[in-house]
Amino acid sequence: MDIEEAFQSVGEFGRYQKRLTAPIILLQVYMACQSMLIVLVGAEPEYRIDKEETWSSPEDLIKHVTFTEDLHSIWFLIKHQAYKVSLVGSLFFAGVLIGNVVFGPLSDKIGRKPVFLTCLLLEIIFGYATAFAPNYDVFAASRLFTGIMNGGMALVSFVLTQEYVGKSYWALTGTLTNMMFAVGIAVYAAMGYHIRQWRTLAMAANTPGVLLFFLCLSLPESPRWLYSHGLTDKAEEVMQEMAIRNGNRVTIKLKMCAGTAKTGESSPGLLDLVKHPILRWRTVILMYVWYVCSLVYYGLTMSASELKGNRYLSVAMYGLVELPAYPLCMYFINKPWAGRRKTTSGFLVFAGFSCMITIFLPEHSGSWLNTTTLALLGKLTVSAAFNIVYIYTSELYPTVVRNAGLGVCSMSCRIGGILAPFVPSMKALNQSMPYMVFGLSGISAGCLELLLPETLNKPIPETIDELQTATYQRLEEKMVYPRDENCSPTKK
Repeated sequence: MDIEEAFQSVGEFGRYQKRLTAPIILLQVYMACQSMLIVLVGAEPEYRIDKEETWSSPEDLIKHVTFTEDLHSIWFLIKHQAYKVSLVGSLFFAGVLIGNVVFGPLSDKIGRKPVFLTCLLLEIIFGYATAFAPNYDVFAASRLFTGIMNGGMALVSFVLTQEYVGKSYWALTGTLTNMMFAVGIAVYAAMGYHIRQWRTLAMAANTPGVLLFFLCLSLPESPRWLYSHGLTDKAEEVMQEMAIRNGNRVTIKLKMCAGTAKTGESSPGLLDLVKHPILRWRTVILMYVWYVCSLVYYGLTMSASELKGNRYLSVAMYGLVELPAYPLCMYFINKPWAGRRKTTSGFLVFAGFSCMITIFLPEHSGSWLNTTTLALLGKLTVSAAFNIVYIYTSELYPTVVRNAGLGVCSMSCRIGGILAPFVPSMKALNQSMPYMVFGLSGISAGCLELLLPETLNKPIPETIDELQTATYQRLEEKMVYPRDENCSPTKK
């Protein structure tokens, strides 16, 4: 039997697979805390300055500052030093980009488990380095390296939640993973509300990673990765263990996976995304879709985050506003008339039109239909598209290059996140310009998405050869052949 038939025999999402995926899904809470750390750790407390003048040093400035809020942020970076907080945030996401590019392909070559555990352990170490940093330079460096490990672990952990279960449960595990990240943002806001010392907050946000690391030590290697790399015996052992733990008395015997690299040949990697026309076309479209998802998501967040009031409540709402998107995803992507492709396209186009409509609204509208409402609606729908595109992308790439594909797409995503803060500043040119950029980007990405194939209820290729064979078969089925005098189709 092949790997999909094996999952049907052992159980696609039995109690053992639930035990395997649970710590990885819960890990998203820890990853959200690390990603959002600077929002509260670097928050600028309310203050007043006794006298306005030119100060010779930051220490001289602090002597004349009275803080009126019970908040201890990193070295009280205010006035001309406030840029250092933004710089640390940029360094973290630059690290995430590097981690995506480096560790995605690496896990395709040497395995999911070693890369995942190494990144998690190093992220915990650098997380504690953040909490105990003696000065700003060490703090900034620790955030960069934490971001690198976070970027690598984010990809591999998501892929593991997919590859431990049968294909029909990929949407469920992928959605739960993204949903727990949103919950993690709210959990971090609650931590920040009760812990005002930044070093203590950094330690509290990092400590759950230690417990989760020990829970993840017993995870097996991905059976799909083992199978796609020709390690059939080891894949059989993992699948047999799943069968026993799930209570299914079956014997697993896997056939050799076609298209695996022969001895002496290099295994597929990043260059295969460019070398093969099918993968090249998919990668170009997906990179743009991921870029737009990130640009619109973070751009709308920054445009709609001008709410006054409790900063901890604002951070919590930043995560919780995404939660309604996930039931919508689960409903639509498993319907034959919608599927992955049409649902993602529909959400992106809806988000685009939500932004475009704001152009025709008055700047200060007293009705419920105003710029803020439409921006939040756009954020809700682009969050749904962002969730689906993770699942959809993992199904479009064969197992042997899945992490490489996700890594390249995630790199494009980070570029969108880096550019997003600059889009709201386009209001200086025209009040409607940012929403026009978001709207046109969302609509164009939604239209391009329709050029990709549907993956709902379709077999997932393990190798590039299987992908090419399946693609040519689909093209042949759609091809119209000329007919002979007996009205029978004839192939030329």
